[in-house]
Amino acid sequence: MAILVVAEHDNAALRAATRSAVTAARECGGDVTLLVAGSGCSAVAHQAAAMEGVARVLLADAPHYGDHAAENLAVLVAGIAGGYTHILAPAGTFGKNVTPRVAALLDVAQISDVVGVLAPDTFVRPIYAGNALATVRSADAIRVLTVRATAFAAAADGGGPAPVELLAAGPDLGLSRVVGRELTVSARPELGAARVVVSGGRGLGSGEQFHTLLEPLADRLGAALGASRAAVDAGFVPNDYQVGQTGKIVAPQLYIAIGISGAIQHLAGMKDSKVIVAINKDPEAPIFQVADYGLVGDLFQIVPELTAALD
Repeated sequence: MAILVVAEHDNAALRAATRSAVTAARECGGDVTLLVAGSGCSAVAHQAAAMEGVARVLLADAPHYGDHAAENLAVLVAGIAGGYTHILAPAGTFGKNVTPRVAALLDVAQISDVVGVLAPDTFVRPIYAGNALATVRSADAIRVLTVRATAFAAAADGGGPAPVELLAAGPDLGLSRVVGRELTVSARPELGAARVVVSGGRGLGSGEQFHTLLEPLADRLGAALGASRAAVDAGFVPNDYQVGQTGKIVAPQLYIAIGISGAIQHLAGMKDSKVIVAINKDPEAPIFQVADYGLVGDLFQIVPELTAALD
């Protein structure tokens, strides 16, 4: 079998989720090829070539791949799909944009948010907001999957280096273009890949309180900042902070939930964390059902005391 992983990157470096997708691909069996499509991204291809488990890297470097438009990339992937039994991508915004188009072009089903590989044709994925797991068997000749990065270890460097082969660019369909892009710049770790996450909810009361209380704690722990959907909808923080079924899926070593009640859609995004600490004034809050440690009390008193104790 031959397996293709579509790399997620920013034309300068691989995203951490790609490494998890490579691990999932190796569990499917067969040789793993990594596709790097972008503009001026040869450095990414050479990073990919050093990854353990990667047998070959395909590099498609053209201006119309620079913004990673799903329409152009899907046609490129579908054009080379005949040589592969599996096509994988990380289950983030990038993968969810590209792989459904690839599956449609190939006239096969897509299996989303894979969290386990039982056999080359059998996969496990969450359903009902993560409250149940479904085992799915695919009879398609080509299996198109998105992989939940938090469920698979990141592939380390130490392989090859694998050969890097140039791939002829596909057409520029001109169906979409990027008009502008606003990126949040932060010195903190990326939320999806952080080992420690400090998240706040509507209980913080305001965006000012969110930053005043949580940022010092996050700085002392070297943590990323997250938020519940309620906090995002209230305008406390931008939506790229959101953890949950409709936000980012995280599974850090330590997750601290502050002023978060524990709505089902939020739990779906963080309940796989290794250790969960909840701080809430309501002892009946659902968050305590999944927490390893719970503190019932006034977060406006507890959080400053916790932060001071870490000095």
